[in-house]
Amino acid sequence: MTSETLSRPRARQILTILTPFHRVKLAFMVAAFLSFVLSVSLWFLVDRELGLFVGLWVPAIHSLGTLVLVGEDRT
Repeated sequence: MTSETLSRPRARQILTILTPFHRVKLAFMVAAFLSFVLSVSLWFLVDRELGLFVGLWVPAIHSLGTLVLVGEDRT
């Protein structure tokens, strides 16, 4: 291993290994997870209806990700 490899953060190493297809897929998964966390926090801390509304974003984000990624070359 070179000193450059050792000085890089681990997350950056993982992102350089991923293909563009998997990077986009990861972005959609992170967005859905953050939406879920926001939804749960709104449900318990602010307003249940607002938390429910934001919770509906999770399947919408997954559906959008599916539409975007279908037909992409997975190599």
